[in-house]
Amino acid sequence: MYDVAIIGAGVVGSSIFRELTKYNLKVVVLEKERDVSMGSSKANSAIVHAGYDPKEGTLAAKYNVLGNEMFEGLCKELSVPFKRNGSLIIAFDEEDLNTVKALYENGTKLGVKNLKVLSKDEVLKLEPNLNEEIKGALYAPTGGIVGPFEYTIALVENGVLNGGEILLKKEVVSIEKNESFKIATSDGRVVEAKFVINAAGLYADKIHNLICTESFKILPRSGEYYVMDKNQGKVVSHTIFQCPSKLGKGVLVTPTVHGNLLVGPDARDIEDKEDLGTLANGLDAIREASMRTTKKINFREGIRNFAGLRAVSDTDDFIIEENDEIKGFIDVAGMKSPGLSSAPAIALGVVDILHKAGCILEKKENFIAKREQIHFMELQAKEKAEVIKKNPQYGRMVCRCESITEGEIVDAIKRSFEVLSLDGVKRRCRPGMGRCQGGFCGPKVQEIIAREYNVPLESVVLEKDNSYILTGKSK
Repeated sequence: MYDVAIIGAGVVGSSIFRELTKYNLKVVVLEKERDVSMGSSKANSAIVHAGYDPKEGTLAAKYNVLGNEMFEGLCKELSVPFKRNGSLIIAFDEEDLNTVKALYENGTKLGVKNLKVLSKDEVLKLEPNLNEEIKGALYAPTGGIVGPFEYTIALVENGVLNGGEILLKKEVVSIEKNESFKIATSDGRVVEAKFVINAAGLYADKIHNLICTESFKILPRSGEYYVMDKNQGKVVSHTIFQCPSKLGKGVLVTPTVHGNLLVGPDARDIEDKEDLGTLANGLDAIREASMRTTKKINFREGIRNFAGLRAVSDTDDFIIEENDEIKGFIDVAGMKSPGLSSAPAIALGVVDILHKAGCILEKKENFIAKREQIHFMELQAKEKAEVIKKNPQYGRMVCRCESITEGEIVDAIKRSFEVLSLDGVKRRCRPGMGRCQGGFCGPKVQEIIAREYNVPLESVVLEKDNSYILTGKSK
């Protein structure tokens, strides 16, 4: 019997999980994939939005600004990369300038700090590579960039360290309630809990409908991206948005926390919640739209394209509430942008809902807030020498593109709550994220995984079950 069962280990479910492990509760998170952060939390713009654009009175407006303010402290606690680089919403004509002024007024009402409307000259002084055609911009210095899957993984690792449990490859197929909830998974397991939190992302409507009367639908919206090599990473230093439309915040150009450049997304409503394909015409449209912002991007330096799906609710806002009919069942759904930015504050909101629903919350005296992860190349020379002296594996470079050592890979494996795939290691400490996309370091990482788990090399998979890289010796 668990006190709380969370369905879904994206950034929102994981934020709630970690927050609940601060209390004397028995908490479990169930995830249908073999790792966490495998849906929208893995493939997005990696932006911590300032909070100037949600409509006043919405839950998105309520949680975005507060969540933004929490990120810096949380990322320091969890050893996760974060940078408050600021964002610019650029205007090209009078209509855009009116939108910029409206966003300034809206953001000021919502409590976004230090917003400022800039002239053309002021914008170009900040970002000289932007096109001369711009007329001005809204400057939001509290905007930031983060490693979204690193952040989600860190939340779960810290939650597990503090006594929480995670059950992977547990797709929920039915939910019943008598005295408590009984949650059945596709492999025949039944998990019992007093409270259930539905944080299932794209499938939150499906989970809701297993026990509640249908009240909302989640509609997938695809967004495609270019990831550019690090030699493009300094084209801009701020996150550059064009003025938003009804489909979203539009095509952005932004540095990443690791020094690359990210360009995208487009917005395409689809039906298939598993469709992560990219389309040539979609990528062409992104490239063309980005050239309105800057013509300085060399798209020949692209190292990867990807698509992510946003969980758009037909209510056009976050859904965060205890169900009226099924007491103890809490929906946390419709987490499109700014879901990542809002996640830490949403977790606090869900704790408050649980308290009002009758969950007994007693703070732990021994909660461990800190999670340590060494980012070797960020250390000073003296610090590197000390780390290598303690662990010689940190002196062996494995990934040349990202300068990742064997020590970082081994530590990621040892910290993990599950047997890792090649991509699972990649998301935790970045081998394979660079220009060669794992062409050189992939085989060595595979060897390290096999060695650390004491399993055959052929059993190491790329990502999902049966995605084998090797089938046997050829000689």
